[in-house]
Amino acid sequence: MNLKASLRPLALLGLATPALCFAALGGDVSSVQNDRINMKASQPVANKAVGYTMHEMTTQTGTVVHEYEGADGKVFAVTWKGRVPPDLHQLMGKYFDTFVNAKPINRTGHSHLMIRRDDLVVTARGHMRAFSGVAYLPGTLPVGMKEQDIQ
Repeated sequence: MNLKASLRPLALLGLATPALCFAALGGDVSSVQNDRINMKASQPVANKAVGYTMHEMTTQTGTVVHEYEGADGKVFAVTWKGRVPPDLHQLMGKYFDTFVNAKPINRTGHSHLMIRRDDLVVTARGHMRAFSGVAYLPGTLPVGMKEQDIQ
């Protein structure tokens, strides 16, 4: 089975969910408050760390979304976890097509996918009522931050 066919159900499910607006990967984070209002999520909680801020929101469906903002105000990583996946096209922004068209380097079964490129790393898992994922831009991680720090 090719990647496009294997990602299609996850991508379609993400697109079929109500249009939730998130600050897109690689985009400006100034819209976090508007995103919260549009998706009717909990008040974003900002956790500051050296070199970045992590914004956490919970949607009405219980999906928790983290948006990692660098010192430059750009989103360099996003994560999601919940019963319903977020709109991955919106969440990944201009990197969505790269995600859908990339060749996975590690795949275990139908529910785990990993893409590792110079410009984008994605790990996505999912099955009914349990979706999670991490997407980040490797070249934009703050100094001293490791991939394991993105949760």
